[in-house]
Parts: sequence; structure tokens; C-alpha cells
Amino acid sequence: MSEASPCLNCGACCSHFRVSFFWGECSSAGGTVPDELVAQITPSRVAMIGTDRKPARCMSLAGEVGSAVACTIYDQRSSTCREFEASWENGEHNPDCDKARAAHGLPPLPPHWNDLPLERIA
Repeated sequence: MSEASPCLNCGACCSHFRVSFFWGECSSAGGTVPDELVAQITPSRVAMIGTDRKPARCMSLAGEVGSAVACTIYDQRSSTCREFEASWENGEHNPDCDKARAAHGLPPLPPHWNDLPLERIA
């Protein structure tokens, strides 16, 4: 994620969706996600604690949604988090990004947000 990423001022996806993934991504199975941060949801899937209920908020999210946020386990995050992209990040619209932002009263990201100053995006 670049320093100009709108994700640094957002965090809506971490506070809206269940973050579930294969248990093999947990540290006890050789993965990177710390075991103490997940809850088992099926025999083969886990979810980040806090996203396994409503209202959702990943316990690894620090800061205020829509203002300034950070993932406290960024280098250890799951594939679900690694694969989720801000809308238009690579030139493609992500309606799930828009949905999460709307749930927190944030406008959708404009198609060319990477050309705008970060303070104009949030």
C-alpha cells in the first residue's frame, strides 16, 4: 500500500465485513496470522476476532474509521485482507469497497483518486 492510499484514512472494510479465511493461514499451521486473533467458524475456516459478529470491527484495526487507521498486523494479515483492494486501486471498480465506505458514511472513491491529494479523498 502506498503512502497515498485512501485505506490509511478509511478502515471501513475492516469494520464492515467478516474477514474469514482457511485456518492454514494461522501461525500454528505455518501461516502468518496470529492464532490468538482468530475465531473458528467452520472446521476449516477462521475469522478475525471482531469481524465474526455485528457490528463488525477487526480487533487488529487501530484508529478511527474514516479518519486515520492502521492494521496492527499488516505484515501478518490474511490473504482475504491482502486481496481486498480499494476501488479503482488498479483501475478496477470494487463495489464492496463502496459498500463498506457507505456503511460508515464515507463517499465512494473517485476513479482517479491516486491523482488527488489524500486529504481530498477521505
